Amino acid sequence: MSHDAITPAPGRPLRVRLALAMGVVIASVGVVAGLALRAVESRDLSAWTQAQLTPSVQVISASALSGTQGLTLPGHLDAWIAAPIHARVGGYLKQWNVDIGEKVHAGQLLGLIETPELDQQFEQAKAELVRAQASVRLADTTARRWNNLLASHSVSKQEADEKASEAETAGANELAARADVDRLVALESFKRIVAPFDGTVTARNTDIGDLITANTNGGEPLFSVADTSRMRLYTQVPQGYASSIVPGMKVRLLVLGHGGETVEGTLIGTSRAINRTSGTLLAQFEVENPQQDLLPGDFAEVHLSTHAAANTVTIPATTLLFRAAGPQVAVLGPDSKVLLRDVHIAMDLGDTLQIDQGLLPHDRIIDHPTDSLSQGDVVRLALPQADESRHDKSA
Repeated sequence: MSHDAITPAPGRPLRVRLALAMGVVIASVGVVAGLALRAVESRDLSAWTQAQLTPSVQVISASALSGTQGLTLPGHLDAWIAAPIHARVGGYLKQWNVDIGEKVHAGQLLGLIETPELDQQFEQAKAELVRAQASVRLADTTARRWNNLLASHSVSKQEADEKASEAETAGANELAARADVDRLVALESFKRIVAPFDGTVTARNTDIGDLITANTNGGEPLFSVADTSRMRLYTQVPQGYASSIVPGMKVRLLVLGHGGETVEGTLIGTSRAINRTSGTLLAQFEVENPQQDLLPGDFAEVHLSTHAAANTVTIPATTLLFRAAGPQVAVLGPDSKVLLRDVHIAMDLGDTLQIDQGLLPHDRIIDHPTDSLSQGDVVRLALPQADESRHDKSA
C-alpha cells in the first residue's frame, strides 16, 4: 500500500486572494462614499444653520402720491340756526301748543306759563305808580303855593326851596315806579313762550303743570327750535392738508341712511387755528337742504380734493417702527443690509400712512420688521410661499 501525498488544488488560493482583494476595494469605496456623503451633509447643515441665523424679510415698495388726490374725512351736520328756549319767569306751565317735529313761524306761541306771584307784583307796582303820581300832584301844588307866598314875603326863601325840592323828589319817585311797572310788563310778556324764527321744534322738555324755574342755565330748555333749510357741515382737516382749504372750495358728502346720494357743500370759513390736541383745522361748510331730509347731528363722510406735498409716499402701517428716536422705517440696502430711516408722518389713515420726509418711491421697505432689527443687520429676502413649499418637498 503506497502513501501518496495530497497536494492542494493550485487554483483555490488564487480565488481566495481575488475575493479578498475585491472585498477590500468595495470596503474602501464604501468608506470613501460615506466620508463624502458626511462631508456634503455637514456642508449643507452648516449652510442651513447659517441661513437660519440670517433673518428673512419681506419687502414692499412705497406708493407715490399724485399732486391732486381725494381725501375722505368724518364730519357732522348741524342746523343753520338752533336755539334752546329757556324760561325768563318762574311759575307753572299752563299749556303747550306745539310738539316735536312741528313747523313753527317766528313769533308763534309755543307755550304759556302761569305766574301768580309775578301777577301780584305787577298789580302792586301799578298801585305804587298811582301813589307816586298822587304824590307828584300834591308836591307840585304845594311848591306853587309856597312860591306865591314867597312873592308876598309870607314865607322864607329856605321854606320855598324845600317845597320845590320835595316836588322834584316826588317826580323822581314817579319815574322809579313807572320803570318798575315797565320791567314787570316786560316780564309779563315772557309768560308767552314764542318761536324766535321759522324752523322745526326739535325738543319739548316740559308738560302741563310742571314747575318752571327762571334763568336755569344748566337745566334743560323748555323747547328747542332749529332752522334746517340750510345746514352747517363741520369737519376736522389734518394740519398737513390745511393749506388745501381755500375760500370757495367745494366738497361732496355722503350721509348714512340717504341711499348713497351725495350732497355738495361750499366752504364758509375755518377756525384759522390748529387744535393743539388733535393737530387739525376746523372747517365749516354750507349745505343746502331744500327737502329738509338732512338732520342735525347726522354723521357724514366728507370727500374733498387736496394737494399732496412733494415726495409724499404711502406705506402700510405695518412697516413702521416706534423707537426712542421717533418713528422709523427699515429699508433694505443694495448689499442686503438694513438701513433705518427717520420718517415724518404727514397723515395717519389707520391702515396706511402718508410720509412726506425720509422715504422715496423706489425704496425697498421691510414689511412687519421685528423689534430686534438694527442698523446694518444682514438679512435675506424670504421666498414666496409657493417656492418655499416646493423647496420643502424637494428636500
